[in-house]
Amino acid sequence: MANKLIAQMGLPKSIANIFAARNILTAKDALSLTEFDLMELLDVGLGEVNSAVAQISEITCPPYQSALSLMEERVQNEYLAGHLPTRLKGLDEALCGGIPFGSLTELVGPAGIGKTQFCLKLALLAALPTTHGGLNGRVIYIDVESKFSSRRLIEIGAKSFPEIFHLEGMAQEMAGRILVLRPASLSEFTESLQQVKLSVLQHQIKLIIIDSMAGLNSGEYERDVKAPRQHSLGWHISFIKSLAEFSRIPIVVTNQVRSQSSDDVVQYPFQGENKHEIVKDPERLNSHLVAALGIHWAHAVTIRLVLEADSGQRFIKVAKSPISPPLAFPFVVTSSGISLLTDDGTEVKGPEINSIHCQGQ
Repeated sequence: MANKLIAQMGLPKSIANIFAARNILTAKDALSLTEFDLMELLDVGLGEVNSAVAQISEITCPPYQSALSLMEERVQNEYLAGHLPTRLKGLDEALCGGIPFGSLTELVGPAGIGKTQFCLKLALLAALPTTHGGLNGRVIYIDVESKFSSRRLIEIGAKSFPEIFHLEGMAQEMAGRILVLRPASLSEFTESLQQVKLSVLQHQIKLIIIDSMAGLNSGEYERDVKAPRQHSLGWHISFIKSLAEFSRIPIVVTNQVRSQSSDDVVQYPFQGENKHEIVKDPERLNSHLVAALGIHWAHAVTIRLVLEADSGQRFIKVAKSPISPPLAFPFVVTSSGISLLTDDGTEVKGPEINSIHCQGQ
Protein backbone atom coordinates (compact mmCIF):
# COMPACT_ATOMS: atom_id res chain seq x y z
CA MET A 1 0.00 0.00 0.00
CA ALA A 2 2.94 2.36 0.55
CA ASN A 3 3.57 2.37 -3.22
CA LYS A 4 -0.02 3.24 -4.08
CA LEU A 5 -0.14 6.22 -6.45
CA ILE A 6 -1.43 9.50 -5.05
CA ALA A 7 -3.21 10.12 -8.36
CA GLN A 8 -5.45 7.14 -7.57
CA MET A 9 -6.47 8.29 -4.10
CA GLY A 10 -9.22 10.75 -5.03
CA LEU A 11 -7.52 13.89 -3.76
CA PRO A 12 -8.83 17.24 -5.06
CA LYS A 13 -7.44 17.70 -8.55
CA SER A 14 -5.66 20.91 -7.67
CA ILE A 15 -3.58 19.40 -4.85
CA ALA A 16 -3.08 16.11 -6.74
CA ASN A 17 -1.58 18.03 -9.66
CA ILE A 18 0.82 19.84 -7.33
CA PHE A 19 1.99 16.51 -5.86
CA ALA A 20 2.64 15.21 -9.37
CA ALA A 21 4.45 18.37 -10.43
CA ARG A 22 6.80 18.07 -7.45
CA ASN A 23 7.45 14.37 -8.27
CA ILE A 24 5.75 13.19 -5.07
CA LEU A 25 3.97 10.27 -6.68
CA THR A 26 3.31 7.59 -4.05
CA ALA A 27 1.97 7.44 -0.52
CA LYS A 28 5.47 6.59 0.69
CA ASP A 29 6.85 9.74 -0.93
CA ALA A 30 4.29 11.92 0.81
CA LEU A 31 4.29 10.26 4.23
CA SER A 32 8.10 10.24 4.45
CA LEU A 33 8.04 14.05 4.71
CA THR A 34 6.87 16.26 7.55
CA GLU A 35 3.94 18.62 7.13
CA PHE A 36 6.31 21.60 7.05
CA ASP A 37 8.47 19.96 4.36
CA LEU A 38 5.34 19.40 2.27
CA MET A 39 4.23 23.01 2.81
CA GLU A 40 7.57 24.22 1.47
CA LEU A 41 7.70 21.80 -1.47
CA LEU A 42 4.08 22.20 -2.52
CA ASP A 43 3.80 25.89 -1.66
CA VAL A 44 0.40 25.45 -0.02
CA GLY A 45 -1.02 26.12 3.44
CA LEU A 46 -0.92 23.84 6.47
CA GLY A 47 -4.65 23.14 6.28
CA GLU A 48 -4.41 21.74 2.73
CA VAL A 49 -1.36 19.66 3.65
CA ASN A 50 -3.05 18.19 6.74
CA SER A 51 -6.17 17.35 4.76
CA ALA A 52 -4.17 15.63 1.99
CA VAL A 53 -1.97 13.71 4.45
CA ALA A 54 -5.01 12.54 6.41
CA GLN A 55 -6.68 11.22 3.26
CA ILE A 56 -3.48 9.51 2.05
CA SER A 57 -2.94 7.92 5.49
CA GLU A 58 -6.50 6.64 5.71
CA ILE A 59 -6.28 4.97 2.31
CA THR A 60 -2.76 3.61 2.81
CA CYS A 61 -2.92 2.24 6.34
CA PRO A 62 -4.62 -1.13 6.88
CA PRO A 63 -7.86 -1.00 8.88
CA TYR A 64 -7.78 -1.74 12.60
CA GLN A 65 -9.07 -5.09 13.84
CA SER A 66 -10.11 -5.93 17.36
CA ALA A 67 -8.87 -9.05 19.12
CA LEU A 68 -12.44 -10.37 18.98
CA SER A 69 -12.70 -9.95 15.20
CA LEU A 70 -9.32 -11.66 14.72
CA MET A 71 -10.43 -14.59 16.88
CA GLU A 72 -13.74 -14.93 15.02
CA GLU A 73 -11.94 -14.80 11.67
CA ARG A 74 -9.55 -17.55 12.73
CA VAL A 75 -12.31 -19.78 14.09
CA GLN A 76 -14.28 -19.44 10.86
CA ASN A 77 -11.34 -20.75 8.85
CA GLU A 78 -11.03 -24.27 10.22
CA TYR A 79 -8.16 -25.11 7.90
CA LEU A 80 -5.91 -22.35 9.18
CA ALA A 81 -6.95 -23.05 12.78
CA GLY A 82 -6.51 -26.83 12.48
CA HIS A 83 -4.73 -29.07 14.96
CA LEU A 84 -3.46 -32.62 15.16
CA PRO A 85 -4.86 -34.00 18.43
CA THR A 86 -2.29 -35.86 20.51
CA ARG A 87 -5.00 -37.93 22.25
CA LEU A 88 -3.55 -36.70 25.54
CA LYS A 89 -6.66 -34.95 26.81
CA GLY A 90 -5.10 -32.47 29.21
CA LEU A 91 -2.37 -31.48 26.79
CA ASP A 92 -4.83 -31.08 23.89
CA GLU A 93 -7.03 -28.84 26.03
CA ALA A 94 -4.03 -26.72 27.02
CA LEU A 95 -3.01 -26.33 23.35
CA CYS A 96 -6.61 -25.65 22.25
CA GLY A 97 -6.83 -28.79 20.15
CA GLY A 98 -3.36 -30.28 19.87
CA ILE A 99 -0.32 -29.74 17.65
CA PRO A 100 -1.11 -26.64 15.54
CA PHE A 101 -0.98 -26.54 11.75
CA GLY A 102 1.41 -24.17 10.03
CA SER A 103 4.01 -23.89 12.79
CA LEU A 104 6.92 -25.69 14.45
CA THR A 105 6.38 -27.75 17.59
CA GLU A 106 9.47 -28.86 19.49
CA LEU A 107 9.91 -31.77 21.87
CA VAL A 108 13.02 -31.23 23.98
CA GLY A 109 14.41 -33.51 26.65
CA PRO A 110 17.20 -35.92 27.64
CA ALA A 111 17.81 -39.20 25.83
CA GLY A 112 15.36 -41.97 26.67
CA ILE A 113 12.69 -39.66 28.10
CA GLY A 114 10.07 -40.51 25.44
CA LYS A 115 10.48 -37.99 22.59
CA THR A 116 10.62 -40.64 19.86
CA GLN A 117 7.69 -42.51 21.45
CA PHE A 118 5.68 -39.30 21.21
CA CYS A 119 6.69 -38.86 17.55
CA LEU A 120 5.69 -42.42 16.62
CA LYS A 121 2.23 -41.91 18.13
CA LEU A 122 1.80 -38.59 16.29
CA ALA A 123 2.79 -40.26 13.01
CA LEU A 124 0.08 -42.87 13.51
CA LEU A 125 -2.51 -40.24 14.41
CA ALA A 126 -1.81 -38.31 11.20
CA ALA A 127 -2.08 -41.51 9.12
CA LEU A 128 -5.34 -42.71 10.70
CA PRO A 129 -8.59 -42.33 8.72
CA THR A 130 -10.64 -39.26 9.56
CA THR A 131 -13.42 -41.58 10.78
CA HIS A 132 -11.12 -42.51 13.66
CA GLY A 133 -9.95 -38.97 14.41
CA GLY A 134 -6.86 -38.94 12.17
CA LEU A 135 -5.81 -36.77 9.25
CA ASN A 136 -5.97 -39.60 6.68
CA GLY A 137 -2.70 -38.58 5.11
CA ARG A 138 0.93 -39.46 4.68
CA VAL A 139 3.72 -38.64 7.09
CA ILE A 140 7.34 -37.81 6.32
CA TYR A 141 9.57 -38.96 9.15
CA ILE A 142 13.18 -37.73 8.89
CA ASP A 143 15.08 -40.14 11.13
CA VAL A 144 18.38 -38.35 11.72
CA GLU A 145 19.56 -40.61 14.55
CA SER A 146 18.21 -43.95 13.21
CA LYS A 147 15.84 -44.36 16.18
CA PHE A 148 12.71 -45.09 14.15
CA SER A 149 11.35 -48.58 14.89
CA SER A 150 8.65 -50.00 12.65
CA ARG A 151 8.07 -52.80 15.19
CA ARG A 152 7.43 -50.27 17.97
CA LEU A 153 5.19 -48.29 15.61
CA ILE A 154 2.99 -51.33 14.98
CA GLU A 155 2.92 -52.14 18.69
CA ILE A 156 1.73 -48.65 19.58
CA GLY A 157 -0.89 -48.82 16.83
CA ALA A 158 -2.18 -52.26 17.88
CA LYS A 159 -2.46 -51.21 21.54
CA SER A 160 -3.93 -47.76 20.86
CA PHE A 161 -6.23 -48.55 17.92
CA PRO A 162 -7.04 -52.29 18.05
CA GLU A 163 -10.26 -51.80 16.08
CA ILE A 164 -8.17 -50.70 13.08
CA PHE A 165 -4.90 -52.61 13.42
CA HIS A 166 -6.61 -55.97 13.95
CA LEU A 167 -8.32 -55.71 10.56
CA GLU A 168 -6.54 -57.65 7.86
CA GLY A 169 -3.99 -55.54 6.01
CA MET A 170 -4.67 -52.34 7.97
CA ALA A 171 -1.41 -52.42 9.94
CA GLN A 172 0.53 -52.61 6.67
CA GLU A 173 -1.55 -49.83 5.15
CA MET A 174 -1.04 -47.50 8.10
CA ALA A 175 2.70 -48.21 8.21
CA GLY A 176 2.88 -47.69 4.45
CA ARG A 177 1.65 -44.13 4.86
CA ILE A 178 4.69 -43.20 6.96
CA LEU A 179 7.67 -42.41 4.72
CA VAL A 180 11.02 -42.62 6.51
CA LEU A 181 14.11 -40.71 5.34
CA ARG A 182 17.52 -41.37 6.91
CA PRO A 183 20.03 -38.75 5.75
CA ALA A 184 23.61 -39.76 6.48
CA SER A 185 25.10 -36.27 6.25
CA LEU A 186 24.17 -32.62 6.41
CA SER A 187 24.20 -32.37 2.62
CA GLU A 188 21.85 -35.35 2.39
CA PHE A 189 19.58 -33.70 4.95
CA THR A 190 19.52 -30.58 2.79
CA GLU A 191 18.55 -32.68 -0.23
CA SER A 192 15.89 -34.41 1.88
CA LEU A 193 14.30 -31.07 2.73
CA GLN A 194 14.09 -30.17 -0.96
CA GLN A 195 12.42 -33.54 -1.65
CA VAL A 196 10.02 -32.97 1.23
CA LYS A 197 8.92 -29.64 -0.20
CA LEU A 198 8.05 -31.29 -3.51
CA SER A 199 6.28 -34.16 -1.76
CA VAL A 200 4.11 -31.78 0.25
CA LEU A 201 2.96 -30.18 -3.00
CA GLN A 202 2.41 -33.43 -4.89
CA HIS A 203 1.12 -35.85 -2.21
CA GLN A 204 -1.21 -35.87 0.75
CA ILE A 205 1.46 -35.07 3.34
CA LYS A 206 -0.24 -34.16 6.62
CA LEU A 207 2.68 -34.22 9.07
CA ILE A 208 6.48 -33.83 9.02
CA ILE A 209 8.64 -35.12 11.86
CA ILE A 210 12.38 -34.49 12.27
CA ASP A 211 14.06 -36.62 14.95
CA SER A 212 16.28 -34.86 15.85
CA MET A 213 17.47 -31.40 14.86
CA ALA A 214 20.30 -31.43 17.41
CA GLY A 215 21.62 -34.63 15.85
CA LEU A 216 22.62 -32.55 12.84
CA ASN A 217 25.27 -30.87 14.97
CA SER A 218 26.86 -34.13 16.06
CA GLY A 219 30.37 -35.06 15.03
CA GLU A 220 29.56 -37.05 11.89
CA TYR A 221 27.47 -34.20 10.50
CA GLU A 222 30.08 -31.56 11.34
CA ARG A 223 32.68 -33.59 9.43
CA ASP A 224 30.54 -33.54 6.30
CA VAL A 225 32.85 -31.60 3.97
CA LYS A 226 30.30 -31.71 1.15
CA ALA A 227 27.90 -29.44 2.99
CA PRO A 228 28.30 -25.93 1.54
CA ARG A 229 28.75 -22.96 3.83
CA GLN A 230 25.30 -21.55 3.03
CA HIS A 231 23.75 -24.77 4.28
CA SER A 232 24.37 -23.91 7.91
CA LEU A 233 21.83 -25.01 10.49
CA GLY A 234 20.41 -21.49 10.47
CA TRP A 235 19.45 -21.93 6.84
CA HIS A 236 17.73 -25.22 7.62
CA ILE A 237 15.79 -23.70 10.51
CA SER A 238 14.51 -20.88 8.30
CA PHE A 239 13.61 -23.34 5.54
CA ILE A 240 11.66 -25.62 7.90
CA LYS A 241 9.78 -22.71 9.47
CA SER A 242 8.79 -21.30 6.07
CA LEU A 243 7.77 -24.79 4.91
CA ALA A 244 5.41 -25.12 7.87
CA GLU A 245 3.85 -21.73 7.20
CA PHE A 246 3.56 -22.34 3.46
CA SER A 247 2.16 -25.88 3.60
CA ARG A 248 -0.15 -25.26 6.60
CA ILE A 249 0.71 -28.65 8.10
CA PRO A 250 2.21 -29.39 11.53
CA ILE A 251 5.96 -29.93 11.72
CA VAL A 252 7.29 -31.63 14.86
CA VAL A 253 10.98 -31.67 15.68
CA THR A 254 12.91 -33.13 18.59
CA ASN A 255 15.83 -31.51 20.34
CA GLN A 256 18.39 -32.86 22.78
CA VAL A 257 19.79 -31.27 25.92
CA ARG A 258 23.21 -30.35 27.23
CA SER A 259 24.53 -29.29 30.61
CA GLN A 260 24.87 -25.57 31.20
CA SER A 261 28.28 -24.54 32.46
CA SER A 262 28.84 -21.55 34.70
CA ASP A 263 30.47 -19.51 31.92
CA ASP A 264 27.44 -19.74 29.60
CA VAL A 265 26.13 -16.27 28.89
CA VAL A 266 22.43 -16.54 28.11
CA GLN A 267 19.44 -14.34 28.59
CA TYR A 268 16.93 -17.10 29.21
CA PRO A 269 17.38 -20.66 30.50
CA PHE A 270 16.51 -22.18 27.13
CA GLN A 271 18.74 -19.94 25.04
CA GLY A 272 22.06 -21.73 25.15
CA GLU A 273 24.61 -21.44 22.38
CA ASN A 274 25.36 -24.73 20.70
CA LYS A 275 29.04 -24.80 21.58
CA HIS A 276 29.11 -27.60 24.13
CA GLU A 277 28.84 -31.32 23.79
CA ILE A 278 25.34 -32.77 23.68
CA VAL A 279 24.90 -34.87 26.80
CA LYS A 280 23.34 -38.28 26.25
CA ASP A 281 24.54 -40.18 29.35
CA PRO A 282 22.07 -39.57 32.22
CA GLU A 283 24.83 -40.24 34.78
CA ARG A 284 26.70 -37.17 33.53
CA LEU A 285 23.74 -34.82 33.49
CA ASN A 286 23.68 -31.85 35.82
CA SER A 287 20.52 -30.91 37.65
CA HIS A 288 20.14 -27.93 35.32
CA LEU A 289 20.04 -28.56 31.60
CA VAL A 290 19.32 -26.45 28.55
CA ALA A 291 18.16 -27.24 25.04
CA ALA A 292 21.04 -28.16 22.75
CA LEU A 293 20.22 -25.61 20.04
CA GLY A 294 20.57 -21.89 20.56
CA ILE A 295 18.63 -18.66 20.39
CA HIS A 296 17.91 -18.76 16.64
CA TRP A 297 16.15 -22.06 17.08
CA ALA A 298 14.35 -20.96 20.28
CA HIS A 299 12.73 -18.09 18.37
CA ALA A 300 11.75 -20.30 15.42
CA VAL A 301 9.52 -22.72 17.34
CA THR A 302 5.95 -21.79 18.23
CA ILE A 303 5.31 -24.56 20.75
CA ARG A 304 8.00 -25.99 23.02
CA LEU A 305 7.17 -29.09 25.05
CA VAL A 306 9.80 -30.05 27.61
CA LEU A 307 9.97 -33.73 28.58
CA GLU A 308 11.85 -34.27 31.82
CA ALA A 309 12.24 -36.59 34.82
CA ASP A 310 12.24 -35.22 38.36
CA SER A 311 12.49 -37.45 41.46
CA GLY A 312 11.57 -40.55 39.47
CA GLN A 313 8.50 -39.02 37.79
CA ARG A 314 8.32 -37.95 34.13
CA PHE A 315 6.63 -34.70 33.14
CA ILE A 316 5.57 -32.94 29.94
CA LYS A 317 5.78 -29.17 30.39
CA VAL A 318 4.24 -26.60 28.07
CA ALA A 319 7.26 -24.30 28.21
CA LYS A 320 6.40 -22.06 25.27
CA SER A 321 3.00 -21.43 23.71
CA PRO A 322 1.15 -18.31 22.55
CA ILE A 323 -2.15 -19.69 23.87
CA SER A 324 -1.42 -21.92 26.87
CA PRO A 325 -0.33 -21.13 30.42
CA PRO A 326 2.87 -22.85 31.62
CA LEU A 327 1.61 -26.27 32.69
CA ALA A 328 3.21 -29.58 33.68
CA PHE A 329 1.60 -33.01 33.21
CA PRO A 330 2.98 -36.24 34.76
CA PHE A 331 3.21 -39.08 32.24
CA VAL A 332 4.39 -42.64 31.73
CA VAL A 333 5.52 -44.57 28.66
CA THR A 334 3.45 -47.72 28.09
CA SER A 335 2.99 -50.25 25.31
CA SER A 336 0.51 -47.82 23.72
CA GLY A 337 2.94 -44.89 23.84
CA ILE A 338 2.83 -41.88 26.16
CA SER A 339 -0.06 -41.64 28.63
CA LEU A 340 -0.83 -38.82 31.06
CA LEU A 341 -1.35 -39.78 34.70
CA THR A 342 -3.77 -36.88 35.09
CA ASP A 343 -5.46 -34.48 32.68
CA ASP A 344 -5.18 -31.64 35.17
CA GLY A 345 -1.95 -29.81 34.55
CA THR A 346 -0.07 -28.08 37.34
CA GLU A 347 0.83 -24.46 36.67
CA VAL A 348 4.56 -23.84 36.84
CA LYS A 349 5.69 -20.36 37.82
CA GLY A 350 8.90 -18.48 37.16
CA PRO A 351 11.99 -19.76 35.33
CA GLU A 352 11.28 -23.34 36.43
CA ILE A 353 9.08 -23.84 33.36
CA ASN A 354 12.17 -23.59 31.13
CA SER A 355 14.49 -25.70 33.28
CA ILE A 356 15.02 -29.34 32.28
CA HIS A 357 15.61 -32.06 34.86
CA CYS A 358 16.84 -35.63 34.50
CA GLN A 359 16.73 -37.09 37.98
CA GLY A 360 15.66 -40.66 38.57
CA GLN A 361 14.46 -41.22 35.01
